[in-house]
Parts: sequence; C-alpha cells; structure tokens
Amino acid sequence: MIAPLNSRNLPATQAALRIVAGLTYFSHGGAKLFGWFGGMGPNGGTVDLMSRFGAAGVIEVVVGACLILGLATQLMAFIASGEMAVAYFWVHVAGGGIWWWQNHGEIVMLYSFIWLVFAAWGAGPLSVDGWLAQRKGAP
Repeated sequence: MIAPLNSRNLPATQAALRIVAGLTYFSHGGAKLFGWFGGMGPNGGTVDLMSRFGAAGVIEVVVGACLILGLATQLMAFIASGEMAVAYFWVHVAGGGIWWWQNHGEIVMLYSFIWLVFAAWGAGPLSVDGWLAQRKGAP
C-alpha cells in the first residue's frame, strides 16, 4: 500500500494542478481569440468574437488567467466548470454521442471536473487568494 502524501506537500501539489490545468485551459482560449499555439482550424486562424467559440475563448483567457494566479478561484472555477459542461453537450455530444470514447470529449469532461473540484476546494495557500486571506488573518 502506498502511503498518502504528507500534508505539507498538499499545497504545492494543489497549486501545481491548478497552474498546469489553468495554463492548458488558457491556451485553448488564446488559440481561439489570438491564433496563438497554432490557432483554430487548418489555417491557424481565430474565431469570430461574437460567436459561441468567441465567448468560450473570452472565458478561457480571462478565467484561465485568474485560475493560474489563484485569484477569485472558487467563482472562476465554477464558471470554467460550467463552460466545459456546456461544451461537452453542445459540441461533443451533439457531434458524436454521449460517451467520451465516441465523441472525443474526454479533455472537456476532465476540465469540467477539475474545475468543479477547485470550485469546492479553493485555490489553496499558494495563490493570490491564499495571500489575501493570510493578510486578512483568515485561517
């Protein structure tokens, strides 16, 4: 049996997951809005800002940046989780059935649940939220 992580390692582990997931989430928005990281489609373009993909890109860039920093994490993670749940059903289920192995929606599904966990947990002590709480004297 593997021993559980020492509790002193949990803040760093929580921060690592939040930052890495936030960076990858942000990169999807950057691709949609700015054509970064290869852009969208075969020509690496951008999406129309006034489309559902434009709205998704704005959420992914703004919320992703907040999640990377750990700023307003519970609210931002709740928004991100909802966006990913909507994307799963609007894009993946509509295009290929309910099951992720059929519709290729496993990444969206994982993001939805990762962000749901952070909506419940918060950012942890290694974050802007943690720093602000410490300044206020909160536990």
